[in-house]
Amino acid sequence: MSDSSPLPPVRLHPEAELARDALSTPLLARAARLARWAGEDTRVDAGGGLVEEQLPTAAAHLGLTGDDAAASASEAWRVAVDTGLVAIVDEEEGTVATGEDLALLSGSPQDVLGVWLTALETALADASVPDLDDLVDAMDGGGEVDFASLDWDPQAEQEFLDGVLGNLYLLTVSEDGPGDGPVPLPALAASMIVPSDMGEPTNDVLEQVSDAMMRLDDQFRVLEPVGIVEYQPVDEALMADTDEEPAGVVDETDVSRYGMVRLTPLGLYGLRSRLLEAGIPAPAVGDLADKGADALLDGTSTFPPSAAQAETEQWLDRREPLAAVRELLTAARGSDSGAPLRRLRCQQALSLVGAVTEPALREVLDDAELGGLARVWLTERGFGDVPPPSQDMVFWLTVDTIAAQLAAEGNSEELQALVEGLAQQHGGFFAAAWRVDHPATADVLEAMGRLHPDKRVAKEARKAAFKARSQQGG
Repeated sequence: MSDSSPLPPVRLHPEAELARDALSTPLLARAARLARWAGEDTRVDAGGGLVEEQLPTAAAHLGLTGDDAAASASEAWRVAVDTGLVAIVDEEEGTVATGEDLALLSGSPQDVLGVWLTALETALADASVPDLDDLVDAMDGGGEVDFASLDWDPQAEQEFLDGVLGNLYLLTVSEDGPGDGPVPLPALAASMIVPSDMGEPTNDVLEQVSDAMMRLDDQFRVLEPVGIVEYQPVDEALMADTDEEPAGVVDETDVSRYGMVRLTPLGLYGLRSRLLEAGIPAPAVGDLADKGADALLDGTSTFPPSAAQAETEQWLDRREPLAAVRELLTAARGSDSGAPLRRLRCQQALSLVGAVTEPALREVLDDAELGGLARVWLTERGFGDVPPPSQDMVFWLTVDTIAAQLAAEGNSEELQALVEGLAQQHGGFFAAAWRVDHPATADVLEAMGRLHPDKRVAKEARKAAFKARSQQGG
């Protein structure tokens, strides 16, 4: 993830549900079975791996068959050792015993997920290692791996996989991303290879994307058993000899033939945990539910609309409505640069509460900063005896609203439409707006000058902005 902007908040499943998912993942389930199977006669080699002659028995115990049975049993054993489900008693003798951490799998959801996260690290390390046959071929006489002959940089490979998973995480949590849907492998590979400012990719770049796809195909096959992803592999026919006739009718437009991958709920949890461990802020919906209204309004300022609403709903659900609204209104006050967006988030939060909170809104009708939004709320819900706003309040609320929209969305099409509508409905808007006693008046008028397509109106806005800045001593 090369973008340094804040990550959108992720919606995580309950920890109890995630823990059940973790226990049912093939890799951790097999590791636990081998930990309970291991006994006095079990032996490991110098690296802690199960000795070769015991691998068939371990595979049979796991119900594994086929050419990959021994390799899968070996992988599960490594996870059992790495997670502490198995403890090595004597390295020279190669004896083992049940590890203390095996009991954690019967513990709290946090205990289970802690073990699974360790298993995930083992799987990620395995996914970054080239094919075993290639490793054997690259061994020199002393048993050392010649990385140059492999054309493999362990650190670069790990960074590549971390980057891919980071991009997959970002795509999944973004509101305009696929959500729970799968991501085509070519798109994921291209996100790591193709520069964002490149138009038509060159043949060299396309070849790099193809190579990256094949690497990812191998890596996601390794990662699927730990439960981080659901993966539909690349169609074997695409990798077959081009001189061979296809076995059946092939749909050349079917993008799924090139591999499809999606993060599971457990995968979202795992990647978020790794991001936090790396010091990267990765918010989750519900993080602010136990915090004050000031933290809620500031924290959701960068959230996409649906995530902000979900966070606010959780916050409101834990509070008595009238007290919650009073707290929100207090937190919405201020003249700092973030205050307009706080008031916008407050207004959005107020749309989620009922008539029982009417007293809190009436209490701020005379407040210079909150009186406008209070009147809007009361009027929209049909309450009577709502005093009309003064012209000064109308203009102040208008400036505050545009300032909040600028902070939330920048120069968006919606804001441009709002600006055009204001200038059209109020012929003398700019003549009065520059006098508005709001810290953001000059900035708002300058933005209106940028956004309005009519050169005459835009010039009026810029002149008004100059007057406002002069009035403010800027």
